[in-house]
Amino acid sequence: MLEAQALTRVFGSTTVLDEVTFSVSPGRITGFVGANGAGKTTTMRILMGVLGATSGEVRWKGAPITAEVRRTFGYMPEERGLYPRMKLRDQLVFFARLHGLSTADARARTDHLLGHFGLTDRSADLLDELSLGNQQRVQIAAALVHRPAALVLDEPFSGLDPLAVDSMVDLLRAEAGDLPLLFSSHQLDLVERLCDDLVVLAGGRLVAAGSVSELRGRGAERYRVVLDGGDAAWLRDVRGLEVVDVDGSTALVTLAGMPASELVSAAVAHGPVVEVARVRQPLSEIFREVTR
Repeated sequence: MLEAQALTRVFGSTTVLDEVTFSVSPGRITGFVGANGAGKTTTMRILMGVLGATSGEVRWKGAPITAEVRRTFGYMPEERGLYPRMKLRDQLVFFARLHGLSTADARARTDHLLGHFGLTDRSADLLDELSLGNQQRVQIAAALVHRPAALVLDEPFSGLDPLAVDSMVDLLRAEAGDLPLLFSSHQLDLVERLCDDLVVLAGGRLVAAGSVSELRGRGAERYRVVLDGGDAAWLRDVRGLEVVDVDGSTALVTLAGMPASELVSAAVAHGPVVEVARVRQPLSEIFREVTR
């Protein structure tokens, strides 16, 4: 398990991180979200040892992390860190060799990743001859080439088209299925689809952390009521409900003291009902609630 414990970072008179504590569990994908300037990149740099913490510590498997352990991690910074005038295959083999792989293993691993990303026929190209999306693929391949013990990815899906995102997700699940994996993204729909756990920062402080299901459960239960004809506006007058939206015979309501069984009974008593179904709270709403 990778842990951040009370991480604080101060630049001059500005506190960028304020005692941020969370963990990234093996075999679970943890999404790291927050507005611009929330402290995500600073936190990731501290996790990787690129930046020192003013106070607090990073722990790995229950012990303070060491430089030797960090060298086993895969890291993808938001700013690309590859060599623009170096051939793709040579570059990935070089990084794999730096991590201790033999030349034969480095070449085999590189060819596997290039093949997965559909870049085999571009392996002799220079990096700056590629599109931004393909450069992003190579950057992620560089983070994976040495079979890391943990992955820390800063905006890994930026610039990728939907097909490339799907390919990336498949690769991460195959290559990092048993690893602690932390990635930041502004694409909340993607975070919602991929993540098991969520860490939310606002203004350098931790405002929420836990499984996506736990965070959804913090709010009131929300239901969609669909009537078989008629106007659902009458639900506004039912005590124990808060009507979020009404569109003809369909209403979105939040339970404010009324049990779900009573909502069903009230709807059926009023007339024919097509559906009463619980609605999952979108991650975008959770994000807005915890960062207000």
